[in-house]
Amino acid sequence: MDYKKTNAPSNTVTRNLMDLCEDTGNIYETVAIIGKRANQISADLKGELSKKLSEFASYNDSLEEVFENREQIEISRFYEKLPKPSLIAAQEYAEHKVYFRNPAKEKEKMQANINF
Repeated sequence: MDYKKTNAPSNTVTRNLMDLCEDTGNIYETVAIIGKRANQISADLKGELSKKLSEFASYNDSLEEVFENREQIEISRFYEKLPKPSLIAAQEYAEHKVYFRNPAKEKEKMQANINF
């Protein structure tokens, strides 16, 4: 997913808890889903940033060759300005772009169907 084009806010937003737990019926389950998605997004962004910054890595030990690289600074600033992964995940959840399932609930439904 392209996180650079997300419409998530860059600062915290007050959300209605009842709207968030509409799909799951449990606010704690919703928070767990958003938290897991935020961890996925964070890992993706970290990998992407590390890949881009590795191009600028200097493997020489000479202090004379160490200097500030303008492109490296611009890349770092761009990633710093992106919304936090938790805000992106919450926005994705609110827009129903996150797929989730609860195996325990699915198992309960299957057992209820067998009993009938």
